[in-house]
Amino acid sequence: MKTILMIGALAVAGTQGAQAVDFKAGEWNVSLGGIVNAYYTQVSCNGDAVGGLALGGKGLGCGGENNRTTIGNGLLPNGLVTSASSKQGDYDVKALIGMYNATATDSAIAANSGIDVRQAYFTFGNAQMGTIKLGRDNGIFGAGAIFSDMTLIGAGAPVQATQRGRVTLGHIGAGYSYVGYYGQIAYSAPKSASGIGFDAALVSPVADTPIVAAPVYSSKSSPQLQAQLTYAADGFKGWLGAKTQKFSATAPGVKDFTMNGVEVGASYQAGPLGVLANFQGGKGLGILSDADQGDTKTKAYFMQATYKPADKIKLGLSYGISRNDDNTAGTGGLKSNANLTCGLYYSMTSAITLVGEIGQTRSKGFAGGEGKMNGASLGGIIFF
Repeated sequence: MKTILMIGALAVAGTQGAQAVDFKAGEWNVSLGGIVNAYYTQVSCNGDAVGGLALGGKGLGCGGENNRTTIGNGLLPNGLVTSASSKQGDYDVKALIGMYNATATDSAIAANSGIDVRQAYFTFGNAQMGTIKLGRDNGIFGAGAIFSDMTLIGAGAPVQATQRGRVTLGHIGAGYSYVGYYGQIAYSAPKSASGIGFDAALVSPVADTPIVAAPVYSSKSSPQLQAQLTYAADGFKGWLGAKTQKFSATAPGVKDFTMNGVEVGASYQAGPLGVLANFQGGKGLGILSDADQGDTKTKAYFMQATYKPADKIKLGLSYGISRNDDNTAGTGGLKSNANLTCGLYYSMTSAITLVGEIGQTRSKGFAGGEGKMNGASLGGIIFF
């Protein structure tokens, strides 16, 4: 889909003036670019053991310790992205492959050879018919929130259980669920002069990934469906999205259910000031990913304000909360995760941004307990 053809990180890179290496190869224009980042994160945890996907608890937030330090990726991994585009007959054609890797592991001698091929797709279309995409890429649902999150180029919630071997979480699980990467066939309608856009996708159905428990659902013949209506004009962007999928139970005593989720959000940029608000709600959306808490009903709210006092400096404050409506078995007793992050972002060059963030993540249980993770991160990111 045209609105999200590249990972949000490279969209951010474009706004900062970073340039990929471009060259001509026959009838193809080939581009090579990427991301490298590293952040020193220091966290401390206190309070109660809440249970479930409690991001502010000792088990996940601090990796089982009271205090912990990691020098690893922020919300973005390191990445190498190659694309090729061409005009063939009446069609604009493009292909892209993005490969990603983590900075930190728990070993100084083991091979850091885990490669995450998040993106591998091609598109074709034109201004009259729109664009069709086939392959693996990020989902439509949740893209407006995560790719507009100021902590995308920072760390956000520096959850230690995920940072070693992968990334931090930004506001994933504490403001919105993960955008996800799926095999898909997607369509983007032609760009409207009025600023209205429409994207829809048939997505390869997924099983649940509960992380702290055994999977109890699988997918069968029905694909996941995602769609989004957008509007953009004069610094304003708005989006209304939805997704749905049937999950089939694989464990005794567990019933099939259908995930249904809706999302509405908006952002506005007026000179140096930017604001954003996003809401997600539904059944089976999960805390981190699709159905990771089974058929639990959830709501997630995300709000952000940024201000640029100078050309190279941006200050930001963001808050998100993900809340379970009912104390189902899938929650593990978790009622909510919330994260507040204050950040400073300094554009040292057109390609390098240095970042400092402080914040707190709180997890509350249905039984009344609360766990807190205080965290700080300092580091930088380069787009090339």
